[in-house]
Amino acid sequence: MGRAFEFRKARKMKRWAAMSKAFTRIGKDIVMAVKEGGPDPDANSKLRAVIQNAKSVNMPKDNIERAIKRASDKSQGDYKEVLFEGYAPHGIAILIETATDNNTRTVANIRSYFNKCNGSLGTSGSVEFMFDHTCNFTINGEGIDPEELELEMIDFGAEEVFVDEDGIHIYAPFENFGAIQKELESRAIEIVSSGFDRIPQVTKELNEEEMADVDTLLEKIEEDDDVQNVFHNMNM
Repeated sequence: MGRAFEFRKARKMKRWAAMSKAFTRIGKDIVMAVKEGGPDPDANSKLRAVIQNAKSVNMPKDNIERAIKRASDKSQGDYKEVLFEGYAPHGIAILIETATDNNTRTVANIRSYFNKCNGSLGTSGSVEFMFDHTCNFTINGEGIDPEELELEMIDFGAEEVFVDEDGIHIYAPFENFGAIQKELESRAIEIVSSGFDRIPQVTKELNEEEMADVDTLLEKIEEDDDVQNVFHNMNM
């Protein structure tokens, strides 16, 4: 198995761990998708993807519909996607994806977490180059041969296809998201969820004490309401 498989395995237990936090994150994703492409999922591929993700974490249909309605209201504020970069203790690189309606607040909060945990907030581009920006799809694998699918999806940019108990997973470079989504939909293949990851090119080994230092910072960052995703290059 490749890096995407190992990355998914390491993150699986932590991702969307708190249901209320997952709903908050998806609510922001819905707002950004609607503001960008409108409230009709049939005409807005980004919104379709967010709705699939909402269903995958059992977000009630009524919650999804209310979020779309709120996002369509012109008085609804805009969220801006902002990427933060820095170093945790022991030289661990960290990338933080946020969705914020108040960048001043978010910058101050993120900086305080790094300062309190002996890390350092970096400048734009300081660690992003250490991660590959990828897209991913989880599909219903019933009746599908993964090896055959991988050969077919290579033409649309897929780099890694593998199977686990959740279904078939497809990983590709970030820019191939639209092409793969369109092809899967054209084949009427059920997309269970989709999204984007930043996979470290090289991971760093730490001892248990050092890992605890890094985890303290990661936990503070992940608890922030403006934070959507956190990536790092610590070997889990």
